[in-house]
Amino acid sequence: MTSKTTSSELNLIVIGTRGSDLALAQANEVRNRLIAAHGADKVKVEIEVISTKGDRVQDRSLSQIGGKGLFTEEIEERLLDGRIDIAVHSSKDMPTILPQGLELSCFLEREAVADAFLSPKAGSLEELPQGAVLGTSSLRRAALVRRLRPDLKIVEFRGNVQTRLKKLQDGVADATLLAEAGLNRLGNSDLITSKLNPADFPPAPGQGAICIESRIGDEKISNLLEPLSHKETKLALACERAFLARLDGSCRTPIAGLAKIENEQVTFHGMILSPDGSVWHEVHREGSIDDVVSIGTEAAEYLRERAGSEFFKDWNLPT
Repeated sequence: MTSKTTSSELNLIVIGTRGSDLALAQANEVRNRLIAAHGADKVKVEIEVISTKGDRVQDRSLSQIGGKGLFTEEIEERLLDGRIDIAVHSSKDMPTILPQGLELSCFLEREAVADAFLSPKAGSLEELPQGAVLGTSSLRRAALVRRLRPDLKIVEFRGNVQTRLKKLQDGVADATLLAEAGLNRLGNSDLITSKLNPADFPPAPGQGAICIESRIGDEKISNLLEPLSHKETKLALACERAFLARLDGSCRTPIAGLAKIENEQVTFHGMILSPDGSVWHEVHREGSIDDVVSIGTEAAEYLRERAGSEFFKDWNLPT
């Protein structure tokens, strides 16, 4: 292995990221942590904003235009050819299959995992008037809302956080749902009307966690990232991503999953739903942190068996 930074080295690290305010906040968090860990005299960190198809195409849902990879493809191209050194992502946006030669090498300590309810017209999802309009671009959130409130009208709400907040302000919808973690990172936690209980409204796998993607075998980068890595978050995400990988791993299906690590044990709650929220299946598992991947995989296998093949007829499941 290569040695860590010596006193005579100044390491330049170029971070690739999307250009939204939230993506930039996450990239700057990584930048600040790298400098805090190694010193400004040891590392120089630059941020390169990269436009992705997922950001450019705003008139259709992600499930219609290709799923999660739309937020990563252009960034990963630059990572593979060396134009950037690392990529910073929201973990919930990451496909379970990465381009050959790349890996998720670091997970920062997880922020809040819950979904936040925002509305000028009601204090909670339960309090929305009959037939009210809720805006979301997430199939998971739409299915979970329909499960709890089948009377509500769901409308497409694509765009970054600021765009969706503007749509809410303009009255396009009576309410919307956003990740609590993202609002916290943007300093907008004051906009949260209420928070949904993850036990009843489980989050997307990876929600609330920033991950760093890098080239496999780049030991210099691995050494520089090591102080940023959070063990419990990495273990939880390994469980959630194993669950996701065995089911689908794109934005085309309503899947929720949350793993928690405590006292060397993992507890996992997973759920799959029909898009209209009328049918759902859930699973709870627990075990040792040594078995996080198998726990996530076995939870997915249980749901596949419980739901039956008819439930998955449009899912294009991995074999």
